[in-house]
Amino acid sequence: MGIWPGQSRYRIIFQCSRNPRLPFYFFIFTLSNNRFPPLKAFPKLPILEVIPELKQHLQQNPTLLLHAPPGAGKSTLLPLTLLDEDWLGDKKILMLEPRKLAAKSIAQRMAHLLGETAGQRIGYRVRFDSCVGEKTKIEVITEGILTRMMQQDNALEGVGLVIFDEFHERSIHADLGLALCREIQQILRPDLKLLIMSATLDSEVLADQLDCPLISSKGKEFPVTIHYRPGTDLFHLPDNIQEVIGEAMAAHPGDVLAFLPGQGEIKKAAAIVKARFPGLAVYTLYGQIAFGRQQAALLPDPEGRRKIVLATAIAETSLTIEGIQIVVDGGFMRTVTFNPNSGLNRLITLPLTQDTATQRAGRAGRIGPGHCYRLWSKASQEKLLPFRQPEILETDLASLALELHKWGINDYQHLQWISPPPQGHWQQAVSSLEHLGAIENGRITPHGLALHVIPAHPRIAHLLVYSQEIGQESLATDLAALLEEKDPLPSSLGLDINLRIEGLRRYRQSSGKQSAFSKIEKVAQAYRKILGAPISNKPVDPYMTGILLAQAFPERIASARPGNQAHFQLANGKIAAMDRKDDLAREPWIAIAQLHEGTGVGKIFLASVLSPQDLKPMIKIKPRIYWDEQEEMVLAVEEWKIGQILLQKKRLASPDKAEVMQAILEMLKISGKKWLKFDDKVEQWQNRILSLRVWNGPDYWPDVSTIQLLKTVDNWLEPYLSDVKSGQELSRLPLEEILQNSLSYTQQQELNKLAPEKIHLPSGSYAKVSYFSSGEPPVLAARLQELFGWSKTPRINENKTPLLVHLLSPGFKPVQVTRDLENFWNQTYHEVKKELKRRYPKHHWPDDPWEAQAVSGVKRKK
Repeated sequence: MGIWPGQSRYRIIFQCSRNPRLPFYFFIFTLSNNRFPPLKAFPKLPILEVIPELKQHLQQNPTLLLHAPPGAGKSTLLPLTLLDEDWLGDKKILMLEPRKLAAKSIAQRMAHLLGETAGQRIGYRVRFDSCVGEKTKIEVITEGILTRMMQQDNALEGVGLVIFDEFHERSIHADLGLALCREIQQILRPDLKLLIMSATLDSEVLADQLDCPLISSKGKEFPVTIHYRPGTDLFHLPDNIQEVIGEAMAAHPGDVLAFLPGQGEIKKAAAIVKARFPGLAVYTLYGQIAFGRQQAALLPDPEGRRKIVLATAIAETSLTIEGIQIVVDGGFMRTVTFNPNSGLNRLITLPLTQDTATQRAGRAGRIGPGHCYRLWSKASQEKLLPFRQPEILETDLASLALELHKWGINDYQHLQWISPPPQGHWQQAVSSLEHLGAIENGRITPHGLALHVIPAHPRIAHLLVYSQEIGQESLATDLAALLEEKDPLPSSLGLDINLRIEGLRRYRQSSGKQSAFSKIEKVAQAYRKILGAPISNKPVDPYMTGILLAQAFPERIASARPGNQAHFQLANGKIAAMDRKDDLAREPWIAIAQLHEGTGVGKIFLASVLSPQDLKPMIKIKPRIYWDEQEEMVLAVEEWKIGQILLQKKRLASPDKAEVMQAILEMLKISGKKWLKFDDKVEQWQNRILSLRVWNGPDYWPDVSTIQLLKTVDNWLEPYLSDVKSGQELSRLPLEEILQNSLSYTQQQELNKLAPEKIHLPSGSYAKVSYFSSGEPPVLAARLQELFGWSKTPRINENKTPLLVHLLSPGFKPVQVTRDLENFWNQTYHEVKKELKRRYPKHHWPDDPWEAQAVSGVKRKK
């Protein structure tokens, strides 16, 4: 037993772990004077080596970044070593964790190190659960709790240090919390310290962004041998992963941690593994199981059996699972991505990133040398993305937008972000909150303040608040809990969410045994406490459920499509479908609780019947004047709609003429080439002006390219549209004349002078000049006989631009192209004449073209 100075102030107890594979002791300290033990009193973990340097930097800097690999002790030991720092004084330390299980487990572990239970000097706060006391000095909290604490105390007066643990996971709550903390630092609390801790993030880049020092800890450095295997797909993943587990256990000692993307794959794999290894302890670990079962997966098996833990990403960081020496990585991760066009989140499965693969492999090296089996090739490893995408770039921003408006910010750009939110996602979030009545004119409304009080997504909060207006609080709390948790029933029982509410109510009336409804009931209970709602186990009115869902998700109100093949049109314009055999498939109206958006037709997972009578307050009656492509004309109608669902429409007798004209102009900007007669004459008019822009500069002449003309169609065409309503009438407009009139009188005269349509020939006739938009030399095409005696090449544009002369035969076939007529008559004409005399013997081909008479008709030879 080690002795440190001042040992009489402490009562020391050593307690050996029950797991014989762990190489160190846990220490329990019971302190008599509220001071904390010196560094050497703690377990010998790598983080202790950098503590002196870290303390020095925190003394001198408001923000510090710590890079420490898994197992270094940053989550459990580091906070304890900072509690006696002078700059902290009597203030608290807040430490943020991305997951509820990690927050509670870390708090309990730190309390255990001090010989206490959680709620004394070490406490935790997670959603719907807290364990803190008057003497609590360290609070381990989930990330969403921090913003709520700052909203209540915008200076965090009682806090001296905020630690962002596992920041590399880049959750939206961590990014928001850091942005708000930095603003507090700059405006109200320059003494507030921030410590950002990461295991795999690109730390040097982050340190540059934060303009703060970076400290690195080496970690335990137990080697992990990587074994690559052939790749797998999601369907075969449970089978393939059990084969690799068997291979790894046969070759190496220790317990196994296997990573799969979600609960469904874990359950399939667990059934296969239990059947193959009946003598081993098989545990599952994911967010939806009860906390007690989660804790059991972290500890050694009570019967001493070798253990296999099948886990989601919840086991990647923070949590220590005792005895793990083998990791089997399936190679997939599940993430939520948001589509601002539909306003829906989508759960997608992707190959994991390189930093995640490194993090997972490190779990095998916590207690000694380990092995990691990857279900992909080494070549595939090199192709993985280096880092995971920050959640703020992919997810729904409605909660973030509500938090910022409550904070007093209506533009996210006012904060310093590590990764700014996407503009499109932000606008969608603001639009959703405006629709819910939570914000108006850039400010949070009283209704928005009521939503913010409830720790839920604004849509769920709106459902709960609205339920108080119609006296359906009990139903709303049950419904909200079901919406937030995983579906407790298999889809084969039907998609009606009311079956789940009835199942929850039967569970409450039963003996309360553990079931899929246990966690849902805890959430419902928490919501009942917030609303002051009683428990109700009465039969459910499904139409009331539909009303509540329609309030939370108005864009998911859906009506059966004509000929209903179990396809429904949503109020947002999308199409979704369900199995034709489902009881809801024959309903004319439904409110959808859960669906997968898909790339074409979405898939409905949960819904409720909806009465169209209950939708009357949501019907919007608006006049609409628009161009109808099928009718090929402007239509003026009054539409009765719920979102994009059209209930009925009828023609307006006297539509506003200005709006009719505007509808035509907007259509022409997109489809003008289809309806306006851009023929050869119009094209030549355009090319004459465009050529003058090239030759003489663009200052005087307008851009009359077709693209630009359509963009500015309201500037030159509007006076001619007063009586036009159809495509047929548009096509009859004299476009060339209209365009010519768009020029000033002076410009019209200048155009005819500088770029004439026709040239007067020596024969007395006129020939067209062909112009090009690029400004290439214009072409004059005329029969050779009409140009006799014309010694100089004709020029236009104040004699600055020569024409390119195409000399034609009597049959209008090209004979010669020249820019130099004089040279042609002197040098080339005599050779051409021979061929012309042979082909056109009846025509006169003079020996001297200079003295010959130019003719427009046929001059016979003498």
